[in-house]
Amino acid sequence: MNNRRVIVKIPASTANLGPGFDTLGMALSLYAWIELSVSDKTEFRYYGDQMNGLPGDKSNLIYKVAQLVFDEAGVTVPELSVSMYSDIPLARGLGSSASAIVGALVAANSLIGNPLSENKLFQMATRLEGHPDNVGASLFGGIVVSAWDGEQADYVRIIPHEKLEALVAIPAFQLETEKARHALPSQISMADAVFNVGRSSLLVAALACGELGIIRHAMKDRLHQSYRAALIPGMATILERAEEHGALGAALSGAGPTLIAFVEAGSPDKADLERFLLDTLQREGIEAETLWLLPCVHGPQVTVEDKETQPAVPLMDRIKGDIKV
Repeated sequence: MNNRRVIVKIPASTANLGPGFDTLGMALSLYAWIELSVSDKTEFRYYGDQMNGLPGDKSNLIYKVAQLVFDEAGVTVPELSVSMYSDIPLARGLGSSASAIVGALVAANSLIGNPLSENKLFQMATRLEGHPDNVGASLFGGIVVSAWDGEQADYVRIIPHEKLEALVAIPAFQLETEKARHALPSQISMADAVFNVGRSSLLVAALACGELGIIRHAMKDRLHQSYRAALIPGMATILERAEEHGALGAALSGAGPTLIAFVEAGSPDKADLERFLLDTLQREGIEAETLWLLPCVHGPQVTVEDKETQPAVPLMDRIKGDIKV
């Protein structure tokens, strides 16, 4: 254990996919990297401007999550060396916290020889995150349909259709999940509940069977998106009209403010859709970045090295060919 160096690459995720509030998640081809090893004293190395301000002591989320793994496994590892870089923007609805939690769990488990099962890590991640959709997607890859009753999380994994692509529009402001949840009502009508059960069920079936043409009918929602629209000017227009510009369907990604549209590979409308998203947000005074992403079909990718035989390579030198920026 003391001689191991673990590097984990973790995918981002989008949650809800419209109607599947807190139950549907999809891994995306945007990544974070965490490097973990035993050290004489705990130290942190962050790379990238968006990591500025994160704790550099044992109050850090990655350190605390790693210690939960060690406690569960009955081992003691008080001092760690942690390095991290992330292309996943913080507080934008692309699962940045879930990727950090999953990365820390997987890295710590690998560091001590993987005594905890993948399902155990999923249960721990769900409890830490408070819902299973993002952590399930980042841990298992693909599309994850999940449920959690506060004690036990269950899931089924779906392999995404090979022609499914995603366009995300990432506004240049953060939206904390807690604030987005406060916008939701405490009760909904039976009609709205039935509507979402139907749409969510239809969406899961369409994704499982590869019926991409059904997605436009299935990604409708009455549980959360309309209540959050006031927090993201332009969102209502995008969700209502994205299909006119070639989208299979569109949704708020997680708690937002990122918006995601799904497209069939080879669509001639991709440029028009991208311009529509950017122009709609710009008319509301919102600058945004767009990224074309693919569903990520795998969970964390782990590299384990022997520190005595393999020289240390700075994290950024390892990943420079993979990062987006």
